[in-house]
Amino acid sequence: MKKLKFLDFIKPKTIQLYLVYMVTGMVLVQIGITWFLVSDLTSNILKEQIGLRALQTSQAVAEVPMIREMLLKKDPEGQIQAMAEDIRLKIGATFVVVGDSAGIRYSHPVPERIGKYFVGGDTGPVLMEGKSYVSEAVGTLGPSIRSFVPVFGAPSEIIGFVSVGYLTENVQKNIAAHLDRPLWFVLGLTLIGFFSTAYISRHLKKVTLNLEPAEITNLYLERGAVLETIREGVIATDHRGEIRLANKAALKYTCFNSAELVGKMIGDVIPCAGLNYALTTGEGEYDQERIVNGQELIFNIVPVLQGGEIKGLVASFRRKDELDRIAHELSSIQEYSELLRGQTHEYSNKLHTIAGLIQIEAYQEALDLVTCESSGYEDLIMFLNKAIPHPVIAAIVLGKFNRAKELKVQFDVDREGTMVDVPDWIKQEKIVTIVGNLLDNAFEAVLGCDKVDCKVQLSFTDLGNDIVFEVEDSGPGIPPDQIDHIFEKGISSKGTGRRGLGLYLVKQRLDELGGFVSVSSDGSEGTLFSVIIPKIRRSGI
Repeated sequence: MKKLKFLDFIKPKTIQLYLVYMVTGMVLVQIGITWFLVSDLTSNILKEQIGLRALQTSQAVAEVPMIREMLLKKDPEGQIQAMAEDIRLKIGATFVVVGDSAGIRYSHPVPERIGKYFVGGDTGPVLMEGKSYVSEAVGTLGPSIRSFVPVFGAPSEIIGFVSVGYLTENVQKNIAAHLDRPLWFVLGLTLIGFFSTAYISRHLKKVTLNLEPAEITNLYLERGAVLETIREGVIATDHRGEIRLANKAALKYTCFNSAELVGKMIGDVIPCAGLNYALTTGEGEYDQERIVNGQELIFNIVPVLQGGEIKGLVASFRRKDELDRIAHELSSIQEYSELLRGQTHEYSNKLHTIAGLIQIEAYQEALDLVTCESSGYEDLIMFLNKAIPHPVIAAIVLGKFNRAKELKVQFDVDREGTMVDVPDWIKQEKIVTIVGNLLDNAFEAVLGCDKVDCKVQLSFTDLGNDIVFEVEDSGPGIPPDQIDHIFEKGISSKGTGRRGLGLYLVKQRLDELGGFVSVSSDGSEGTLFSVIIPKIRRSGI
């Protein structure tokens, strides 16, 4: 348990500690290797220099004529000892030994050892072969680095040798003294490494938005899971426009696989989407229609900004027909809701009226009211069932009829019209959008009318090669200078706010169906919208 607690204590829990441990360990390893190489190189160089100096001294002593003469005479007066000690003291050597061909010493720092054999077992090459060399061996004074040079009498006659040596212990002290400066250098590098570690860890902590490794991992995994649960295609790029990630929906819509898509430039993959504009300007785009691989997609493009600098962009897109279907479902729900609300409100008033007539015993009037209400509503339903055998289109007309009654707007439907021949390629949902928005626009126009006979009329026909709708209101009309702009998004003659969308949707749906709309208004009284939709599908639609 104690061991586990200790491991938990030293285990890094933050990215700063992780970096400190990692970089510190790396610095210590590098410093250890550096120190080993520096110390080893310094030691070898100093040993080589000391050995070379010893060898040069031995060569100089071996060339002295007196040394040669005294060896031949066996040095009866001890002159070799005197000269050797004088030289040893001057050069700072541990010993300067002169020996004969038998290995007998004629000089030594310890006079009692003169006349005895040279110890170390490394005199063979100098006495047998006449070689000059440096070796390391253990003598009577201890381990030492020593040189050997032969002394010649007659040509090629070895009469002795000269050995100059330095104790290894003293050499190591000398090496340690020479390592002081490299040691300070290495310690300086160590401090620089530690300060660099602290700076790098703090900077990286800032770059990673103060997130820890575990949090970054969780965010990465969560991001992948979130992207794959999104039904919209999502593509993210860097600041150059290179695709960094794409979810499965994006691969499906673009007909690429992950290996083909990631790493490519966004302009090469989706050239017609205009995504480079956001990377250049830093401005987002929303609900923009683009065609990719023959599919109509709705794009939302958001640049990724940090400190005012563009770091990339994220684009989400979805097939337009999917959004249209959702919009239709919402529109249908809204129409049903308004229909039920209108019916509830209208019939509540009628029930209250009937109840009041019964309470005052006006039975005939109550019966007449019930008969009138049932017959008028039933007549409209019977007409719609016969003239418009398309439930969705009939439902929007009936729904707007109830909405008009709720608004106290007179709404007349031309009973001579027919809407039987609607080709299959024309989606009823688009006709619902066109008719519904035109009628809503007409209702709003007549609500502010001061005349008594303000009303809205709807007529339609499918005779011939076109489907024709006409919506006419007796409202105040549209100023001539606004007629050319009423189908633009956000443009409305009824003020600002969440307006200017209905007629814009009408124009969009007509463009999709290859139809057109004309507006007639003198700017003072009444407006007529005429919609023509060709039954024959045009190419490209």
